[in-house]
Amino acid sequence: MGRVALVTGGTRGIGRAISERLKNDGYSVAANFGGNEEAAKLCEQELGIKCYKFDVSSYEDTGAGIKQIEADLGPVDVVINNAGITRDAPFHKMTLEQWNQVIDTDLSSAFNVTRHVWEGMRDRGFGRIVNISSINGQKGQFGQANYSAAKAGLIGFTKALAQEGAKKGITVNVVAPGYIDTDMVRAVPEKVLESIIATIPTGRLGKAEEIASVCAYLSSEEAAFINGATMTVNGAQYIAG
Repeated sequence: MGRVALVTGGTRGIGRAISERLKNDGYSVAANFGGNEEAAKLCEQELGIKCYKFDVSSYEDTGAGIKQIEADLGPVDVVINNAGITRDAPFHKMTLEQWNQVIDTDLSSAFNVTRHVWEGMRDRGFGRIVNISSINGQKGQFGQANYSAAKAGLIGFTKALAQEGAKKGITVNVVAPGYIDTDMVRAVPEKVLESIIATIPTGRLGKAEEIASVCAYLSSEEAAFINGATMTVNGAQYIAG
């Protein structure tokens, strides 16, 4: 049996592209989802993978979900922490609920998921963690104090954890996408979307498959010496120093 990969938020958008790529690369893929049953059913039917509903913002719910995945597929070797939401608002109008929802789902979820697989990875001497951040976690974005904080937090989480896992054969890296051609981005008003694309030197939105290919490489045996890195995939829209 091949290695087992868990992709959170793995049934739509970037997450689904990652799930599909890892499945095609020979992994046994578990795609987590939070609420969209229809998308999960399509994902199972079209990709031939198992989808698991649990709330990654809950430590207990995540633990139960991962226990079921490991009972069905075996120990989790690869985690793609992709689950995320937005609750945008200018800071002077942002509510505590909007702040907590995004921090819990976009940042705390990475702890909840990774903590439940970490000891097993240490014991087996192999693990791959890929945390999906964002260009807006690197440069900030108006109206996204919560989202930018969460996505920047993933970068710090990654850098610390990479040092802890290195001697046990575990790598922890970040992929920071720019603006990717997903349903969420396409829902932006056309004039706003045009203004965004105008700031991308490549002249287009990214493709979900381009994010998936980076995740697939970082999940592989060949990427064993890449650890604690932040891989920017944004068409040169933002180049971190």
